[in-house]
Amino acid sequence: MPNLDELMAAARNVQEQMAKAQAELDNIIVEGMSGGGMVRIRATARGQVRGVQLDPSLLTPDSKEMLEDLITAAFNDTKAKADQAGSAEMAKLTAGMPLPPGFKLPGM
Repeated sequence: MPNLDELMAAARNVQEQMAKAQAELDNIIVEGMSGGGMVRIRATARGQVRGVQLDPSLLTPDSKEMLEDLITAAFNDTKAKADQAGSAEMAKLTAGMPLPPGFKLPGM
């Protein structure tokens, strides 16, 4: 049976690995889009938006509501992809851990 020092060292190791994995999420860029690519949003796997691209044809006074809907849809697509990329990255971290089914570490 592991002693307290071994458990504390293991906990520190997991903490360090989690910090490293979360930092890596800032380097993973995903792109969501809507309107057949007329609206594109780039974000990190942590969900920080890095850029928005709009097709110039959308920039007319008559297209305001449609543009707002397209931006919303592109953002939601980007968020879903960021969540998926983040979950995949964090799953690599927890692959060797004996965690109960459905258990999520904080920050995941």
